[in-house]
Amino acid sequence: MATEQDTSYQMLESSLLPDCLSLSPSPSAKMEQSARKKHTLCKPDWSLLPEELLHYISTKHLEDHCFDVVHARSVCSSWRSSFPFPSCLLRPRYSLPSLPKFGWKRKELCILEKTPMFLFKVLDTTAASALPSEYFMGDLSRDNRLELPSHLQCSVKVNVSGSNPFLMNMLDCQILPLGYQYRMVGRNPEEMTIAFLPLNKDEGGEAGEEFVVLLSYSSYLLMLTSAEMRWMWLSNIPNASCSELVTFRGRFYLAFLNGDICVFDPCSLEATDLMPSQPLRSSNYLISSGNDELFLVEIIGPYPLGLAFGRFTCRVSRLDEEASKWVEVRDLGNRALFIGLLGNSSCSAKELPDGCGVSKNSIVFTFGPCNVSYIYKYGVHTGNTEDDLNWWRCASESRVNIFYTKS
Repeated sequence: MATEQDTSYQMLESSLLPDCLSLSPSPSAKMEQSARKKHTLCKPDWSLLPEELLHYISTKHLEDHCFDVVHARSVCSSWRSSFPFPSCLLRPRYSLPSLPKFGWKRKELCILEKTPMFLFKVLDTTAASALPSEYFMGDLSRDNRLELPSHLQCSVKVNVSGSNPFLMNMLDCQILPLGYQYRMVGRNPEEMTIAFLPLNKDEGGEAGEEFVVLLSYSSYLLMLTSAEMRWMWLSNIPNASCSELVTFRGRFYLAFLNGDICVFDPCSLEATDLMPSQPLRSSNYLISSGNDELFLVEIIGPYPLGLAFGRFTCRVSRLDEEASKWVEVRDLGNRALFIGLLGNSSCSAKELPDGCGVSKNSIVFTFGPCNVSYIYKYGVHTGNTEDDLNWWRCASESRVNIFYTKS
């Protein structure tokens, strides 16, 4: 059965055929063609295609497959000029007022950038199965200064610490979107935690121009609205350093280093405690799965965690928004949760093959030493009969190399 993408390309081909074949030749041309026994084909001129058709195909049929658009743009210069660069790969920026108290110059603007994140799995059929699977996790940007040959337009410039930058062909990768991150340009992302919430969604679900920004710096929590464009200190939030800050269904969710968890409503400016019914002395991580689910991962074990892989246990809970409580879960479905230096994210693992290292219903911790990360699953047998299996533990047979990359 033909897919929508196949239909799109068939529409392109059918629109070209009448202009490419000589259907009504002159008598002399007929004699010449008869003598040579071949038909004359002309090269299609993509600049003559209706712009509405290209726009329809690229936005309606390929909007959920942004890398298909990138692949189409790599065919030739005509295709590249005909298909607009996917908007979901762009990195919009917002100019915000400065923060002199935190080291900004008084007249300097804060530039907030929205960055799309992706997971690339390199397809290598020659690699031995005993070796760890290799992934590249990072953000993408469009470099207009870099002119590449057509066959390299699908390549990503990869910068991995300890090696020279190189080009990696996306046609040889499986690509999974990991959502977006927001960063202050020119600032160390470890210095602050930022969350961006678009407002004024229309009937189609598209966000309007209004937005709210929440910024955590040290033990301070600041809010800015696009309507007023000034920073406001929030005093009704726990007086502790915020370690996790995410948005979910129009509200902000925060986790603090002292173990507190709360939800903040930007409209009423009210903060409400949202602690588990049986709190643990743990490190807490918040991960949103789009606008569908919000998860809390609590880690109990030796510290620092980066040096204790395989030795700590986890409890995972899902937010029951209607009841305003956390519900413990044992199954994440087709999801894989990522927790690490590039932020926390969720993706669908159903397209990845079994045994590749990243699988459904698992948690991948990516802040381990030497790029080696481990998979955590529920009910893993440790070999010790005294251990309680009702926890998420390290599945030591799975090893994954995660390379952080910025391209």
